[in-house]
Amino acid sequence: MGDSFIPVHALKGRGAATRLPHRFERDVRDAFDDGWGTLEEGEAEAEGLQRLQTEVRFEDVKSVLSENDSPDIPFDRSLNPYRGCEHGCIYCFARPTHSYLNLSPGLDFETKLIAKRNVAEVLRAELGRKAYRPSQIAIGTATDCYQPIERELRLTRSVIEVLKESRHPFGLVTKSSAVERDLDLIAPMAADRLAAVYVTITTLDGELARKLEPRAAAPHRRLRTLRTLADAGVPVGVSVAPQIPFVTEDMEQVLEAAWEAGARCAFYTVVRLPWEVAPLFKQWLELHYPQRADRIMARIREMRGGKDYDADFATRMKGSGLWADLIRQRFEKATNRIGFNRQRIGLDLSAFRPPGAAGQGSLF
Repeated sequence: MGDSFIPVHALKGRGAATRLPHRFERDVRDAFDDGWGTLEEGEAEAEGLQRLQTEVRFEDVKSVLSENDSPDIPFDRSLNPYRGCEHGCIYCFARPTHSYLNLSPGLDFETKLIAKRNVAEVLRAELGRKAYRPSQIAIGTATDCYQPIERELRLTRSVIEVLKESRHPFGLVTKSSAVERDLDLIAPMAADRLAAVYVTITTLDGELARKLEPRAAAPHRRLRTLRTLADAGVPVGVSVAPQIPFVTEDMEQVLEAAWEAGARCAFYTVVRLPWEVAPLFKQWLELHYPQRADRIMARIREMRGGKDYDADFATRMKGSGLWADLIRQRFEKATNRIGFNRQRIGLDLSAFRPPGAAGQGSLF
């Protein structure tokens, strides 16, 4: 008689269903009923996971600006105030970074968050170095800078305050309506061509979004955020990413709604499944779309040269092959018809002035 494995269940408000072991762990264990009450223990553990609370840990960092020279990424400098993200997007390519912290890219990534509490002080010091030369900073490229804990910690706001003081250009990407809180900082900078905001809208289907991105703002709320930002004079764009064959099927409708809400530039990527993201995504498919799971993965592999993921700079963002080409054609036809600019919003680098020491005022 074979082993009876304890079933995995989708968890309300979470993207992942398990604490998937990270790739550096030596021992991997599967839960199964051995006849000694293991099944009941597994069910009790599942109930505990349903009540799983978000934890925040604090760290002091030595640097906050990350430089990038990847040819397929349109920025060379980024900043992320947090590690891990409570939004819980199952497809998030940043999940494997939690492995370096000896934490699971699954549930730990969305429940054990790291806040860089000295991010503003370190940014001030880095911008103040004599050798520093300004280049647009992309905020929130790995984890959402306006995820729920930002409401209380206000680390992203503290970063924007430093950038405003030094007149340093930045763009940020988010799935959260919380960005509206900081319009008092962002709008004046936008008026001087120093700020732009990109809102990710993966789908207009609220039920699907709740499964894909369980703690991000609802699609209709993100559209309202686009309108609020645009009405305040902030240049806004929309990211219709990631595109997942047979899952996200309303790209054109998203683009039309985003245009109506005030977005004037658009971009997309196809789903990326590096390292532990692949088994997490497959598990998610089996839980939510079991009849389609094999077909979806087959199409993803067609875009990745037969593999779950291919890190080749030439294809990792858009994929290759027939399905990738079909997605590209749909995007290009829709953006051309609607009138979108597919270039990122240009910002002014000439106004930068090094910030003063913390607490030091300016006469100018």
